[in-house]
Amino acid sequence: MQSILIIAKDAAYGRESLFNALRLAIAIKEKNTRIQLKLFFISDAVTAGLVGQKTTEGYNIQQMLEILIAQQVDIKLCKTCAESRGINQLPLINGISIGTMVDLAEWTLTADKVITF
Repeated sequence: MQSILIIAKDAAYGRESLFNALRLAIAIKEKNTRIQLKLFFISDAVTAGLVGQKTTEGYNIQQMLEILIAQQVDIKLCKTCAESRGINQLPLINGISIGTMVDLAEWTLTADKVITF
């Protein structure tokens, strides 16, 4: 089974980088459900894991993440990044967890492909 890791660093809204990372992730799973897909959010992308964000951007990051979670995609937020932004104790979207650089290192070493946004 092929394994793909997507690493995203930009905030959920304001730029389209994270939105495009999620669009790609959803397209990958639609094309081949057997691919093992993992997402790791660092820097400002960790804010995407917060539950209940309201947007006027025309897309909803939470809905996109919930679609991926329903497809068994592992999603982790960098612990250090979440702590530095004060969100490590806030409610996260169900199915998203806090991860470490050790987790990211393991995911990177076992991935067939790594894509960064």
